[in-house]
Amino acid sequence: MTRPMRRRRVASALVFGVTAGCAALTVSTLFFLLGYIVWHGIGGLNWAFFTQLPKPVGELGGGMVNAIVGTAKLLFLATAIGIPIGCFGGIYLAEFGHGRLAFLVRYAADVLNGVPSIVMGIFAYTLIVLPMRQFSALAGGLALGIMMIPIAVRSTEEFLKLVPLSVREAAWALGLPEWKTIAFVVIPAAYRGLLTGILLDVARVAGETAPLLFTAFNNRVWSHGWLEPIASLPVMIYTYSIAPYDDWHRQAWAAALVLMLFVLVVNGGARLLLPRRRAA
Repeated sequence: MTRPMRRRRVASALVFGVTAGCAALTVSTLFFLLGYIVWHGIGGLNWAFFTQLPKPVGELGGGMVNAIVGTAKLLFLATAIGIPIGCFGGIYLAEFGHGRLAFLVRYAADVLNGVPSIVMGIFAYTLIVLPMRQFSALAGGLALGIMMIPIAVRSTEEFLKLVPLSVREAAWALGLPEWKTIAFVVIPAAYRGLLTGILLDVARVAGETAPLLFTAFNNRVWSHGWLEPIASLPVMIYTYSIAPYDDWHRQAWAAALVLMLFVLVVNGGARLLLPRRRAA
């Protein structure tokens, strides 16, 4: 073996070792965090945690059923606000976005995606909380919905662009107008990818705390409707973790475990959908 070839093989092995080490470090960090949360949170999970309201200060036990339901309500409202706007914006960019307006939409989506989440909370606070003079689930859902828009726009655009042009041309050859081609041919062809983007978008905002502190705030009882303060798992984790009570710390770890499992399930479902779409 010549010296230059030996040198190239050594350099290749060195680079491979460095990259493999970095990958192993990334994976090990993830599993360490997951294991740490499971270790501390599994002891706080019981039937009462999922079925009972929080106990008054000083009393042991109780649960976070109101926060679990409140998180579900906030995510439902955020999805109803952010996903339709983001998906229609992504459809416009993928099918008609070839001018200055399309450039502005892409630029606005990229900038909005980089805005800190607390700014979204302050915006919703100014827009809804101050005029209504109270915190509400509506304000929290709006803040999270705005955060979902740029991700939905870009993911929808990218997945629709993966649909071959020949599929569109076949629909046009059959006499379908452009809007029917998009609605009944292009979108069904990319629906797995679109669903993947929606799931990842929901997982992205599920753990946000800062916007909810300014909008939904918190509530230790049941919230009726959309115009009252509402509990959520991220805010309950924050509130319980800074409190000086050991029982609250235990429940905060349990809530963190539940929230982490939700994000893992949503991300896992999205990853399972994406390869099937590619194979199809």
